[in-house]
Amino acid sequence: MGEQPIFTTRAHVFQIDPTTKKNWVPASKQAVTVSYFYDSTRNSYRIISVDGSKVIINSTITPNMTFTKTSQKFGQWADSRANTVFGLGFASEQQLAKFAEKFQEVKEAAKLARDKSQEKMETSSNNSQESGRETPSSTQASSINGTDDEKISHGGPETAALMSENDKLKTTVEQSNTNAKKLETELQTLRDSNARLVDELTESSANVEIWKKQLSTCKEESDTLREKIAELESQCEKANVEKERNSKLTVRVQELETELQDKEQELENLRKQAEIIPQLMAECESITEKLQAAEVKNKDLEDRIEGLQADIEDSQSKQGIVKGELKKFMDVLDGKIDELHEFRQGLSKLGVDN
Repeated sequence: MGEQPIFTTRAHVFQIDPTTKKNWVPASKQAVTVSYFYDSTRNSYRIISVDGSKVIINSTITPNMTFTKTSQKFGQWADSRANTVFGLGFASEQQLAKFAEKFQEVKEAAKLARDKSQEKMETSSNNSQESGRETPSSTQASSINGTDDEKISHGGPETAALMSENDKLKTTVEQSNTNAKKLETELQTLRDSNARLVDELTESSANVEIWKKQLSTCKEESDTLREKIAELESQCEKANVEKERNSKLTVRVQELETELQDKEQELENLRKQAEIIPQLMAECESITEKLQAAEVKNKDLEDRIEGLQADIEDSQSKQGIVKGELKKFMDVLDGKIDELHEFRQGLSKLGVDN
């Protein structure tokens, strides 16, 4: 069946800087798909991530690996085969928790697969050793048969069958010895590989401790930089306030200069006007005299207006009386008209009767 995905998520991928071993280098510009794959033929697990056509993670999970949560949304693990450290930044704590749980689950499965493989190797090694132990008896039997060849060379079909079986046993023994040597070689290779993996794990653990210290140092430096940035921002705000204040003052100075020029122009105009003050004083005196005469005339006019107002009031009162009398006359006239109308109606009735 080949490799099949068993778990998929999305995260930002990082790798440790190979030169400094301190800073994280982004491996993807945005969040990409990160998947666990299981290879049923090899009974192995891998973490694979592809950004476009570029493979940015290809990490085979071993029982010695450890996934470490370094923050609420960030985790990392060391891959000694790839000689790097992978980091994943998730969008939420839940995604990080699910990925970590799956990592532990796959790690346990890889450990079980390794244990089963070692048991199979030990079983095959024991079988080869038992086959090797049986070899002397077989060779002894063959040697015995060989010494009796002269005696049973003319023994018939039984002798031929024994010789054929003896050849088969020899072939089986040789194959067992060859397999035993191969298994011993493979076992030694696995032991060397395990020893190398243990050394790499020890080194990775030491690197993890170093990275933790470096991370704490980076956090302290980050806090210090944030404080400095805050101070600089406050200073920038103060500088901006001062700049704004200076700009306002500049504008105010320009306004005052403009006002000063206007005042100087007004002063110059007043100086010019001061030269004609005597003439203005004479005109003012004549205007004062005219004003006094006008006030006298105005007084006379006011007296006349008061008289006219009194006449108007008398005429209005007279008009009111005339209106009252006229209304009475109209009422009388209406009564007479009604009587005349009745009289005419009476005459018209008498004419009709006649």
